[in-house]
Formats: sequence, C-alpha cells, structure tokens
Amino acid sequence: MEKDYLFTSESVSEGHPDKMADQISDAVLDAVFKQDNMARVACETLLTENRAVVAGEFSTKKGVTFDVKKIVRETAKDIGYNDAACGFDYKTCKIENLMHGQSDNIAKAVVKKGGEIGAGDQGLMFGYACTETPEYMPLPIMLAHKLLQQASQVRKAGLVKWLLPDAKSQVSIRYIGHKPVAIERVVLSTQHTKGVSHARIEKAVREYIIDPILPAALLSKDIVYLINPSGNFYIGGPLGDTGLTGRKIIVDTYGGSCPHGGGAFSGKDPTKVDRSAAYAARYIAKNIVAAGLAERCTVQLSYAIGVAEPTSLMLNLHGDRKVEEHEAEKAVREIFAVTPRGMIEMLDLRRPIYQKTASYGHFGRELPEFTWERTDKAEALRRWFKL
Repeated sequence: MEKDYLFTSESVSEGHPDKMADQISDAVLDAVFKQDNMARVACETLLTENRAVVAGEFSTKKGVTFDVKKIVRETAKDIGYNDAACGFDYKTCKIENLMHGQSDNIAKAVVKKGGEIGAGDQGLMFGYACTETPEYMPLPIMLAHKLLQQASQVRKAGLVKWLLPDAKSQVSIRYIGHKPVAIERVVLSTQHTKGVSHARIEKAVREYIIDPILPAALLSKDIVYLINPSGNFYIGGPLGDTGLTGRKIIVDTYGGSCPHGGGAFSGKDPTKVDRSAAYAARYIAKNIVAAGLAERCTVQLSYAIGVAEPTSLMLNLHGDRKVEEHEAEKAVREIFAVTPRGMIEMLDLRRPIYQKTASYGHFGRELPEFTWERTDKAEALRRWFKL
C-alpha cells in the first residue's frame, strides 16, 4: 500500500523583512555587475525598524561605484514601504554602508591561471525536479509562491486598499505515494492597515487572493483556511521583525521537498558555488525529468575552496526511472559543465539578473533571465540513452 501523508511548504512575500534584505543584497550585486561583470561580491543586509545595515566584501576593476543608500531606498519603494508606520519608509530610513574590499586570501583561491575559477568556498548544493507541476516543481511550494504573487498584484493594483507588503503563506497537500491528491490546509497571513475587521480581511483574502489561485479540482471537501490566524497584523515589515539576508533558504528552493545545502544565494556573485552550483543542479535535475528519464530527480554537487572540479556528483532518481543512476551520472558529466567557470558560462550568470531571483523562489519561474529553468539539454539526454 502506498503511503498516505500530508506535506507542507511555505512562502513569504517580497515585503517580508528577510526577503526585503535578500532583494537589497541582490540589488547591490546587480549594480556592480552592470559596471563590471567579472566582479566578486558578497553582500549581507540587516533590517530593523526604520534602519538598514549593508555589509560585505567586493573586488572590482577601478572606477566602479555603487550607491548603497540609493539602492536601499529604491528597493524599499518598489516593494511598497513608503511609511514608517507600515514597517519601513524608503524616504526617511537610516542606512549604514559597511561594504569593503575582498580578502586577498579568498581572491587568490578563486582566480586561477588560464582563466579557470576555483570554488569560492567549500560546500554542498542540491537541485530537484519532479512531474507534479508544469514547472517541474513540487506543488506545495508552487502554490505557496503563487498565493503571495497574487497578493502582491492585488495590493499594487489597489484592488484591496488596506493590504500592506508583509505576508506569509503555507499550503498543506495530501499525497498518496508521491502523487498530490488534495489541498487540505491553507494558511495566509497578510499585513493590513490598522482598524480593518477580521471578517473583512477573511472575505477579501478568499475572494481576491486564494480562490483565483487554488485549482478547484484539488480542493479537499474538508479544506481548512486559516487567514490571519494570529489576529491583528498591522505591525509588520522590519518594524515587527528583523530582516536578514539568507534566512529563507527553503522558501528560495523547493519548500523542503528535497535536501538543502548549507548556503544561501542572495548577495553572492556566481563564483560562489552556493549559488551557481545550486542553479546548475536544478538545471541538471529539470532536464533529466523533462527528458523522461525519471519522474523525480535529486542532484547533489559538492566543492572544496579553490578547487574547480566538484568533490562529488550524486543523482537520486527515486526509483521512478527508466535508466540506471550510474549511467545517468556519466551522461551528466558529458553533457553539463560542473566546474565554477563551466557553470557560469553554461548558464550565462555574469549578468545583472539577481534581484528578480530574490522573491517568490529562485526556481520554477520561466523568466528569460533564469537560464537554469531551460530544458534545452533534454534532447541530448534522450539521445545519450537512445530513447
């Protein structure tokens, strides 16, 4: 008998303090890359009340400048933080810039003779893909993201005047085996202006956010909706909770449906394998599933600082496969690049594309900039296995 269980994933909005911090860090990276796409950047952001602290390291060619204060203000404005009472005010916030030059020790480990690049640090990274959704992503995390994307669109369009930027979602889905069969629990908490009744919030959230997104065919007859279950949520954003870059790594990836390495993505240039190898692992996994080699695929890559070749490459096809895993690993090494330089070139990662990744997930969105979401290697994999 196949296992029957509930699985839950969560997402947070672009106005959540941690996600706001991610966006600022990636906006700094993009600002540098617009002037020097060979730069190395590691940027962290701390947000609390009406204050932002931006710190980190960078190495660029001469003449590169970037205005951290302007980046913070523009990012906060785009999100919708225009009043300290709603959590942050882009006009009046205090900003501290602690960016400084990169350590020579790290630089010498990364830059090699002949243009090769050593991994910017040791670490392990995972990629995943499955057939649950058209995006080859797990259904719970995709629905959690889409709910908050819908909430953002509703807020920015002015359809619900009292919606504010900070929000969280959570979706629990019943599985039989590894197949999703029913949505059983939905949690959505959204920041709002003071004085809005709970009944009004529940009605509007169902009408404008939840009902347009959840597929009716998958709704359990006993589905439970928990909308702002804590009650009032008018104190939000960095006023209600400190924000920090890199604190939503499960939201960034697969919602807990597969293992996760130790590193976050945002604020890091692609010589940091925390980022580039995670993107490459997703690219590999998605193409394997798109090629029909398996219904699910987990990829692990690992690296040592200063070393170009990965210390390991592992594929798990979870038993639902048409090929043997050791043969698939051989194919991957032939078809995909897995050194830092190879991954950067394969996925064209030296571009100012990163702020877009910093909300609603790094995976599962078919944006032109997200080259790791392409399935252009699927045919090569099918030819390899004569399928």
